[in-house]
Amino acid sequence: MLRKITIAAALLTVALIQPAAAQQQVTVFAAASMRNALDDANAAFSNATGIKVVASYAATSALVKQIEQGAPADAFISADLKWMDYAVTHKLVKPDTRVNLLGNRLVLVAAKDSKLDHVDIKNGFDIVKLSGGGRIATADVRAVPAGLYAKAALTSLGVWTVAEPKLAQAENVRAALAYVARGETAIGIVYETDAKVEPGVKIIGVFPESSHPPVTYPVAATAETKNPHVARYLTFLRTPAAKAIFEKYGFSFIIKPVS
Repeated sequence: MLRKITIAAALLTVALIQPAAAQQQVTVFAAASMRNALDDANAAFSNATGIKVVASYAATSALVKQIEQGAPADAFISADLKWMDYAVTHKLVKPDTRVNLLGNRLVLVAAKDSKLDHVDIKNGFDIVKLSGGGRIATADVRAVPAGLYAKAALTSLGVWTVAEPKLAQAENVRAALAYVARGETAIGIVYETDAKVEPGVKIIGVFPESSHPPVTYPVAATAETKNPHVARYLTFLRTPAAKAIFEKYGFSFIIKPVS
């Protein structure tokens, strides 16, 4: 009998400890294009606080649907305003925690050893000729932010109709980047920050900012989270320390840093 009581007490102790331990981490769902920079920012946060950050990266559209289906996340970082608006409308995030954190640029890339060099991207530019009759890598233009920005830019520049049949659409922007790096497509449309972390590609042109909505990364706490560390994490992402990390990778910091 005494042995049973001892075992029961031990199990109760473990049960009480585990929730407390679980709260010593923050789970963030973030756009795939943030992987390198956010990994560094998360490491800096953990070093400063002792709180672990677990990050899940994918296309923003996929992450929103996962949160909507009940996936456990404490914070969400979108690669565009549209999907964060969706999250707000469907009560998936806490609106009062939402801020527009970062900016980025849309660029045209080719493989590092490509003969393509500088391209002046303007109205009517011959993107099909640039592809050499091959494919043009993009993220999914129906749902993924990088693909939505690419479609908007190509439409604005008057080349969407000729470009669309040539598109090789990937599940997220990093997958589109990989198509170009591996030589599976001649060119691709990705974010500037993606191109900077992939040694297998080079930037050959920058899309005019006027050709597409501003590339904006909003962040917010999820509606369901009760994690006491989330507010501290979101505040850290707005600090000068985080700003320095994001800018090192080519993001623009579009919110006033907090001390």
